[in-house]
Amino acid sequence: MNWMMTALQGGLASLVSYLAAHVLLCLVPAFFIAGALSALVPQQSIIRFLGPDAPKWKSYSAAAGAGSLLAVCSCTIQPLFAGIYKKGAGLGPAVTFLFFAPAANILALAYTGVALGAEFATARILLALSFGIGIGMIMAIIFRETDVARVAGAQTFAEGGGIPGKTLLFIGALVALLISGTLKLDFLQAVLFAAELPWGGATAIQQTLDRWVPVDEAVGAEGLSLQGAILIALLAAIGVFAWRGLGEVDEGFNRCTPIALGLTILTLVFAALGCKVNDAGIALTVTGRSLAVTLFCLALVRLARRFDPWDVQQWLWETGRFVKQIFPLLVVGVFLVGVVRVFIQPEWIRMVAGENTVLANLAGVVFGVFMYFPTLVEVPIARMFLSLGMHPGPLIAYLMADPELSLQSILITAAIIGKLRAWTYVGLVALFSTVSGLAYGAWVDGTSSWLLAGVIGGFIALIVGTLNWIEAHRKTLIEVKA
Repeated sequence: MNWMMTALQGGLASLVSYLAAHVLLCLVPAFFIAGALSALVPQQSIIRFLGPDAPKWKSYSAAAGAGSLLAVCSCTIQPLFAGIYKKGAGLGPAVTFLFFAPAANILALAYTGVALGAEFATARILLALSFGIGIGMIMAIIFRETDVARVAGAQTFAEGGGIPGKTLLFIGALVALLISGTLKLDFLQAVLFAAELPWGGATAIQQTLDRWVPVDEAVGAEGLSLQGAILIALLAAIGVFAWRGLGEVDEGFNRCTPIALGLTILTLVFAALGCKVNDAGIALTVTGRSLAVTLFCLALVRLARRFDPWDVQQWLWETGRFVKQIFPLLVVGVFLVGVVRVFIQPEWIRMVAGENTVLANLAGVVFGVFMYFPTLVEVPIARMFLSLGMHPGPLIAYLMADPELSLQSILITAAIIGKLRAWTYVGLVALFSTVSGLAYGAWVDGTSSWLLAGVIGGFIALIVGTLNWIEAHRKTLIEVKA
């Protein structure tokens, strides 16, 4: 019975820590971006750059380039992935975007370089770029027939499919909101104003929260602050009003719509504030991030008024639809991760990952699945395991797999593209992550760089050649099969 209570507490701790610390400033803007992509961007524009018949150099470069700019985790990228996929992006470029954004965005690479060294950062970018594009191309080849049929109704390169300037500006402001809420830059962290709010009961409340959701850095449990508890309450309030305010907005604006949007802005602004409990009460700080988030929220309200009311309704409705599709799976997945994490001891991973073997690299991949950490958190965890004896090869395998293969992201990906495609993607990521670890580990152990470059280059050339041969002989193979 005790183990059940421990598992339940682990799941709840994982869930509340995640919701309080990571959802608001990254996932909430991501949902609104996905809704804007789906409702406001012409389908021909997406297909022109990312469609299954777009030139590969253009589509995969655009997918990797877009992914490199977004400092998001595997959960936050899901609504954006769903948005471009629904709008007509080819499966291959969309999968490259899904893989590359959390694995090798510019912030993750910079943090990896600072915490683990330039060699780890260089290996991460090169392996993520080559294997991310490779996974996307393999997925595109395997599922090409159904992928082409999915967008058959659209005019692939129709004229007049450009994105209106006001739409670009609006989506740019949404992306800027997401970036300003997540990047750790000096001017965003600079304190502009500070104040003390006397509240004698704040310390007692925080102590109670610490007992309910304790901090445990060894397993990545971040605890629950008073600010986090308030944010979760605000998030619940948004859900209550958004159910009708966004879910039924396609039939017209209703009384719940402005309340849901107002609560969303209030929540984002409050999440961007510094809020710490001390003996005197609460220390509030207004930083550059607080100011930037507030200004972008206000700018978005003004920019939204440039659109027809029908367009705004469709944007909000699509946003609500993505939330209903993805958020419940996210909640379930994060809870299950917390449950599983209770029973997995870090010592087990270290025991089997001390050398650069196939089993050790597979252990790194499995560890990334069941011990999921939000974006950037995996880097200090990787540093900890490196200091405790994990071989650099399995560590790279973990860094490749952790941003991609969390339980919740697997569930959400399956809901978006189907179980067969999702599990094919999971298998490919596991395979390529293992190969990445083996290659980097061999280099660390002294294998010649030229030999490794030749082996990896030959491996990639074999994949590309095989894919091109299959593509060139597709019709013949189909006729033979028939």
